[in-house]
Amino acid sequence: MTVIICMLRGVNVGGHNKIGMDALREICVALKLRNPQTYIQSGNVVFATAEPGLTRLAARIESAIEKRFGFRPSVILRTASELREVVARNPFCDRPGLEPAKLAVSFLADAPKAEVRARVPAIQVGPEELRLHGRELYIYFPDGMGRSKLPPVLDRTLKITATARNWNTVNKLLAMAEELEASA
Repeated sequence: MTVIICMLRGVNVGGHNKIGMDALREICVALKLRNPQTYIQSGNVVFATAEPGLTRLAARIESAIEKRFGFRPSVILRTASELREVVARNPFCDRPGLEPAKLAVSFLADAPKAEVRARVPAIQVGPEELRLHGRELYIYFPDGMGRSKLPPVLDRTLKITATARNWNTVNKLLAMAEELEASA
């Protein structure tokens, strides 16, 4: 059994693409995913599965949501071991005074191509700091995320499906995944 962290993009934001977390758990159970546990209303679910193909699994979850709710959110999956690596390689971890709620990790569906990776460090739209590592983009928002002009610029630059979670959420999802691993 592998423990998977599933993050939906763009659900329950501004009253759009609403999915109750009870319904998300029900979808996971119907897909034969084991012990699904949700966290907050932004579409996070941790579960165990024996299914080997994460790309296929993401497509199955997207299709099940579309069938039930009439819209198809993008699904980003990471294994518990991948999420442990994300936490371990946080480039901002030694910064004194860092506010975890102002640090986000943008989880990319695919690793960016070389030309895109080369452009990311040059993006300057405000005081945000960016660090790209594989399929994750770490972003520190010293003034908070709410009014940042960075997200649309990143979407245009990366051209890759992504969903972001703040550092507190990333750590909570990892703790949930490790609990599920320990109980398996």
